[in-house]
Amino acid sequence: MRVGVISDTHNLLRPRVLERLAGCERILHAGDVGDLAVLDELRRIAPVEAIRGNTDTGATAAALPATLSGELDGLAFHLVHRREDADPRRLANLRLLVYGHTHRPELAWHGSCLLLNPGACGPRRFHLPLTLAILSVAGSRMVPEILAVE
Repeated sequence: MRVGVISDTHNLLRPRVLERLAGCERILHAGDVGDLAVLDELRRIAPVEAIRGNTDTGATAAALPATLSGELDGLAFHLVHRREDADPRRLANLRLLVYGHTHRPELAWHGSCLLLNPGACGPRRFHLPLTLAILSVAGSRMVPEILAVE
């Protein structure tokens, strides 16, 4: 299974992001979406699971949960916008924790749980690269890859 992982679009969905996500079977968005139309466009590629971020307001905030849990081919995941909002005691029961907010891509393992921040792929901020992540899931294996958007 090929899963696209993005965050911090801030109402900008770049054509290169759509190109990178082509062929994904699912998309996870870790917040700061902007307008809900961003998610509608992503749904043209694959089913989307998204949470609200600290800048999401109005209809977007009302439509999206603060956190979300689910499974990717039987592997438990959890989405939060800020890493510090994740309960560290839950990591032992997860295979994947996805977060955003910092606009900085990060990959780290905490035991058998992958901590993944795909970075940001919306407006450029803080002189950081524009990135997203692709996660290949096969059986009990996950292989993450951070990809540049420009």
